[in-house]
Amino acid sequence: MKGVTVRSYPFSAVVGMDDMALALNLCAVSPAIGGVLVRGEKGTAKSTTVRALTALLPPVEVVADCRFSCDPEAVDPHCPDGPHPACPPTRTRPARLVELPVGAAEDRVLGALHLERALSEGVTAYDPGLLAAAHRGLLYVDEVNLLHDHLVDVLLDAAAMGRATVEREGVSVTHAARFVLVGTMNPEEGELRPQLLDRFGLTVEVAASRDPQVRAEVMRRRLAYETDPDGFAARYADTDAALGAQVAHARKLLPAVRLDDAMVTRIAALCAAAEVDGMRADLVIARTAIAHAAWCGRTEVAVGDVRVAARLALPHRRRRNPFDPPQQDAENLDRALRDAGLDEPEDEPNPPTDGPPDPDNPDGPDDPEGPPEPPGGGGPGGPAESGGDDERPYRQRSDAPPDTETGGDQPRTTPIPAAAPYQARLLQVTGTGAGVAGRRSPALTSSGRTVGARRPAGAVTGRPHLVATLRAAAPHQQARGRRGPGILVRPADVRLPVRHGRESNLILFCLDASGSMGARQRVAAVKAAVLSLLLDAYQRRDKVGLVTFRAAAAEVALPPTASVEVAAARLATLPSGGRTPLAEGLLRAREVLRVERIRDPRRRPLLVLVTDGRATAGPNAVARAQHAARLLAADGTPAVVVDCEQGRVRMRLAADLAVTLSGEHLPLEGVAADTLTHAVRSHTAARYGREAA
Repeated sequence: MKGVTVRSYPFSAVVGMDDMALALNLCAVSPAIGGVLVRGEKGTAKSTTVRALTALLPPVEVVADCRFSCDPEAVDPHCPDGPHPACPPTRTRPARLVELPVGAAEDRVLGALHLERALSEGVTAYDPGLLAAAHRGLLYVDEVNLLHDHLVDVLLDAAAMGRATVEREGVSVTHAARFVLVGTMNPEEGELRPQLLDRFGLTVEVAASRDPQVRAEVMRRRLAYETDPDGFAARYADTDAALGAQVAHARKLLPAVRLDDAMVTRIAALCAAAEVDGMRADLVIARTAIAHAAWCGRTEVAVGDVRVAARLALPHRRRRNPFDPPQQDAENLDRALRDAGLDEPEDEPNPPTDGPPDPDNPDGPDDPEGPPEPPGGGGPGGPAESGGDDERPYRQRSDAPPDTETGGDQPRTTPIPAAAPYQARLLQVTGTGAGVAGRRSPALTSSGRTVGARRPAGAVTGRPHLVATLRAAAPHQQARGRRGPGILVRPADVRLPVRHGRESNLILFCLDASGSMGARQRVAAVKAAVLSLLLDAYQRRDKVGLVTFRAAAAEVALPPTASVEVAAARLATLPSGGRTPLAEGLLRAREVLRVERIRDPRRRPLLVLVTDGRATAGPNAVARAQHAARLLAADGTPAVVVDCEQGRVRMRLAADLAVTLSGEHLPLEGVAADTLTHAVRSHTAARYGREAA
């Protein structure tokens, strides 16, 4: 109903998730920590908890009529709406929650030239963006791992420096941008790049509880909230108010908290023992320890504060290569704490517990330690709203014959590890696409080199091409009766830039895991080639999928996803052996690509078939494989056949298959980029060497 506001879910009503709640509260106390990244599976109350945090933030007093929310007690001397008077008029407003959409353009985030005033009045005016709106509040980015890298970098730079700077189109503006930055993500949909992951101050892993009692309590609270949001929120109003008062008190206490030099030395020793790169971890731990001491109502940082800070700030900073999980082993962290002298038998400092009791349990918990940890993982916390079953369009086959550790064409259960990966040759989709901006194939994208202008097909979105717009409007000024400065622009005059850049693609690997792939060394070389191509896909921000075929069937080992790390993990545990159902593998790959064209029509696919070309499973195996290849070619699917055949006598079956697919034939040894470079250099050296002779 129009005009009706639904109360948000109370922060204190979220069941469990203690680490996430603590990290959010500490960043609310000290935004200088650098924000929180919450990683976890779907349906674990990530978004619900973040949105509820806004109610805990103290109201903000701002300069009246200032679009940048200047603090009356510390006016920004560089405020674009300034200079403000010595005693400016003020107003008080609630702290803001600003949500950044995944598809937002850079202009929307940073702000840009006010186009209407520039064209109609001939003046340069700045239109503030989301960073200005989030100043002194909360900036929330859901699915931050799906945000373009340059936008993530802009956000993290502003969060680290407390200022946003815009330099474009005659606009040179800088303004304060201090906010609590919170990002949430599902690792199944892809990881953040390591250099961006490091820019988040704290990281928390969340997972749904496996305890039936905890899950039942989650359902009770969520259903009660949906039945009567106002009544449910009223039950937790006192508890939320107490938490808000604690945040406000900790903010006031923060400048008085003392971090002595001995503790600074211990923090430095801890980060050195943990082997983290750079100095950001040291500073984040120091700021977090200070904030935790203030949160607990103390003015002296204790060992326990540093331990709490380390467990929130260090786990995601130990990533040594792109396929390492962004987390630190608990045993290694404990060892680093011991090496730094931070394992003293001291109770972990906890925040005061004299606030209002839990409305659903006024007598306190029967077991202060919470429910026991269930076997198989899962913490004591649960989501505020539960997710359903994972409905996947592709299901892995469970009727494949069991593997046995035998030789020949029989399957083997022991996976063969891959050899060391290397820099792979760049594989591209031919032609010019118009897909998602990335780093692989040529395309017309939203970023890149401007090569022209075009009329918008519908509503104008994005930044117009100013020169082309003015050129289109200029011939009509006399007919439009323009008088004085400026220029009269009509909607039909607006032109959008055409930019030539690169796009992200769907790389679907169709991997032959049959016994015909040969000995252990050959399988290791094939896995190394695929792993190298996966590493290249990771660097170019592609989606990847993995179809494997062996024995009597093909299966989707990994549906198309942005999580290249999961693909690498599936590859590492992939068994091999058995006959070669090549036709089944091609047909399964075709079905995956068909579904993905419906789901993501803008993303062009590239099929990478890794095989020796043999087809040995079922009657008429070769004919059926050729028929499947012709179907893929008729679909217009770009393909690369990585030929795994080795030895002096070769049947060239994979090369023939590449011709049928209308794709590129690439020998296994040609996957490496340095192989191609070496061939060119050898040819050049031989040619010029003969001429010199």
